[in-house]
Amino acid sequence: MKPTLIVGGGIVGLFTAYFLQKEGVEVTVIDKTDLSQNCSTGNAGMIVPSHIIPLAAPGMISKGISWMFSSKSPFYIHPRLDYKLARWCMLFFKNANEKQVEKAIPHLKNLSLLSKALYLTFKAEHPEATLALQEKGLMMAYQTEAIEKEETEFAFLARKHGLEAEVLGPSELKEIEPNIKLNARGAVLFPGDAHLDPGALYGFLKTYLKEKGVTFLTESEVKGFEKTATQVTAVITKEGRLSCEKVILCGGSWSGELADMLGFSLPMMGGKGYSFIQKNNPEIKQATILTEQKVAVSPYGETIRFGGTMEITGTSQKVNINRVKGIFESINQYYPEFEAKFPETDKIWKGLRPCSPDGLPYIGFAPNYTNVLVGSGHSMMGVSLAPATGKLLAELHEQKDTSLKINGFEVGRYS
Repeated sequence: MKPTLIVGGGIVGLFTAYFLQKEGVEVTVIDKTDLSQNCSTGNAGMIVPSHIIPLAAPGMISKGISWMFSSKSPFYIHPRLDYKLARWCMLFFKNANEKQVEKAIPHLKNLSLLSKALYLTFKAEHPEATLALQEKGLMMAYQTEAIEKEETEFAFLARKHGLEAEVLGPSELKEIEPNIKLNARGAVLFPGDAHLDPGALYGFLKTYLKEKGVTFLTESEVKGFEKTATQVTAVITKEGRLSCEKVILCGGSWSGELADMLGFSLPMMGGKGYSFIQKNNPEIKQATILTEQKVAVSPYGETIRFGGTMEITGTSQKVNINRVKGIFESINQYYPEFEAKFPETDKIWKGLRPCSPDGLPYIGFAPNYTNVLVGSGHSMMGVSLAPATGKLLAELHEQKDTSLKINGFEVGRYS
């Protein structure tokens, strides 16, 4: 029997392989890199059911315009002559309204809650995995009155949709962070969130899947597809032709290019982010978002990861050191006692988060194809949403009822 080919070996591709091999499906994962480092290995590792507002939110337009003038800002689109960028920006603008956000909230919430539950099951089934999974919640710390208003309003919205949210004052922050001063007016704590070590998760999954018989073809770039009117019969790589039963596109920021080869539209832009690890001294205990700067803080005991920025950049891998400086400078703005050291260039992680223009991922069958599935466009929440996406794709692959409705994630919504 021919294998199912998963194009893309990021965390979504690996979780899709994980659930397919549970069903007894023969799986081959194809990736253009050597899988040593990608967008799945150095991000903040946050599992965030609280993140029910998509990237395309009403306030992002006005903030984005003001941020455009600072190379250190949290969100940046480098102006350039590019049809795909222009179309993506037009669709982003069209979706950045309250009506679309209200429509998106239940879809993101349900997908996130399913993912969180699957992570807990995964942890129980694989006690040998050292994932540093911590169910301590996520804290949104703020310094200004304007952001305090935004975050407290969001806390009420989250509660309206059935999520826990606690508004904290300075005294409560001292209890949560007893070892270090946190320079903040207050924070909102989401107890249902969690975080883990994304590199450890990714490494474990790769090893586990190889042991279970999943084939990995690395440094193998897809050049095209052989297809009939409704099916793909083979994937063409630089090494040759690979026959397939089904194809699943999990190519991250490159998924739009793969869709072009298959003749359908999948608007996608890479949102470049950066992170670096520091010695955790004095110790920060709580996973936190520094909201004014949109910097994620992920503590793992003796070490801690700081990460952030959203630089809409297509598929460019070039490091913009000013973006890293923006993250670094925010550390002592919030934690004045923290012994921060600017990272060496080779210690800076970078990754391209695949961003759809409405902030919702693409999950389901590709338009006009009966054997092509897509799982991509998760923006900053690839790790958070990967188990649920993989589970849903495996259910669709096996023609089973899906664990939740996927009508908000239609792959062909822009075709």
